[in-house]
Amino acid sequence: MTSIVMLEDDRDRIARFDAVLRLHHDDASLLVERTAPAFINAYLGLRFTCKPDLIALDHDLFVDSPNDPEPGDGRDVARFLADSDPICPVLIHSTNASAADSMLYTLLDAGWIADRISPLGDDWIEQYWYPYAKKMF
Repeated sequence: MTSIVMLEDDRDRIARFDAVLRLHHDDASLLVERTAPAFINAYLGLRFTCKPDLIALDHDLFVDSPNDPEPGDGRDVARFLADSDPICPVLIHSTNASAADSMLYTLLDAGWIADRISPLGDDWIEQYWYPYAKKMF
């Protein structure tokens, strides 16, 4: 079973990530959190029950309404993971190049296997992200 833990706030992207995984892996497990604090809490809960095959991280996170709690960003998660033992590869997908590079180097410096891609084009999840992610897990 393929297991991916993801930080992503965009509902359309989440549906597309899920669809491409299910197309290629009937038993895929995709756990998505939309805020950095929620991701960290979920990760802490998962680390004793199952090891993900891949962690996928976005950087820029937005709220749905002004009353939603502060979502944090991908650097919050990268710093958290850097203080944890590396357990699987990390693939960063963010249009914010400088923040994505910061996340990448934080993880690499901490001993994680990590890389980043830029979300370019309308079908980047299906044509670029999935094939690259598949090579990592």
